[in-house]
Amino acid sequence: MRQKRYFLPESEIPSQWYNIQADMATKPMPMLDPVTRQPVTEDDLAKIFCRECSRQELNVTDRWIDIPDEVREMYTYYRSTPLVRAYGLEEALGTPAHIFFKNESVSPVGSHKLNSALAQAYYCKQEGVTNVTTETGAGQWGTALMDMAAYDQYLTGNLVDYRV
Repeated sequence: MRQKRYFLPESEIPSQWYNIQADMATKPMPMLDPVTRQPVTEDDLAKIFCRECSRQELNVTDRWIDIPDEVREMYTYYRSTPLVRAYGLEEALGTPAHIFFKNESVSPVGSHKLNSALAQAYYCKQEGVTNVTTETGAGQWGTALMDMAAYDQYLTGNLVDYRV
């Protein structure tokens, strides 16, 4: 039987996020304030996002952004999700290339959104934000954010029954 799934050991969970904008020869056009039509600033974004997320969103120069140790530690509760070898696709394409995909559907919320929600919830907590409002389409983002609140409450011994 051929190996299909590969797991990253917890000890190898990355310590930095890659910021693709730093390597882009042509940077994306800046987000514009809908009222002033000027590029948004960190202060503009910090009205609706936590400051650290605003800073990272506007960062087009730093190739690597450090992942806080606390976030990396939380990742160990559900990561790593498997890297899967797509043998069937390789055969269908008739390619000698090895093709892999990341299967995030096995995370507790069924998508990659928990990875980002965890970091955003962490930064909000560090900045003293006590209430977070979100919108969600299929429900995965809202579920991911609620999951982070439950993890936080569980780890501090204050878990309550959350109802939607």
